[in-house]
Amino acid sequence: MSGRRSAGLLLFRHTDDGLEVLLGHMGGPFFARRDAGAWTLPKGEYEPEEEPAWDAARREFREELGLEPPDGEAVPLGEVRQSGGKTVTAWAIEADLDPASIDPGTFRMEWPPRSGQLQEFPELDRVEWFGLDRARDVIVKAQAAFLDRLAEHSKESGESGESE
Repeated sequence: MSGRRSAGLLLFRHTDDGLEVLLGHMGGPFFARRDAGAWTLPKGEYEPEEEPAWDAARREFREELGLEPPDGEAVPLGEVRQSGGKTVTAWAIEADLDPASIDPGTFRMEWPPRSGQLQEFPELDRVEWFGLDRARDVIVKAQAAFLDRLAEHSKESGESGESE
């Protein structure tokens, strides 16, 4: 059995300031005061035999943000392996989304630790658009590879603008 697997969608848009990506800040008490390394693309776990990763990515987008995943050309960004051993597969889709429109899914955990009390927390407590440089500063370290692959794709398809 291979390790845990996640799939997700990285939304991107072109602005006057360049390429921007939509990231979510991980909810719950462990990440409440963290910025660097506490942002992720909307994603979630799936079982290898469960379904194709693409379907899981779309389902998890729905669960994490409470919105239907946008239609559009899906750019495969491949896989990365995070430090905890989880393998994440991602696709990028060009779309605009108002962060105020999200209705995040929740998870339950015992908090405070060993208190016997279950509390509910949002999967993502907020989402924001980031330019690529700022996104690299805050995203889960292994996921920065997705940003590089997206930037490379934009360059190859001539979407990055003339004056660089």
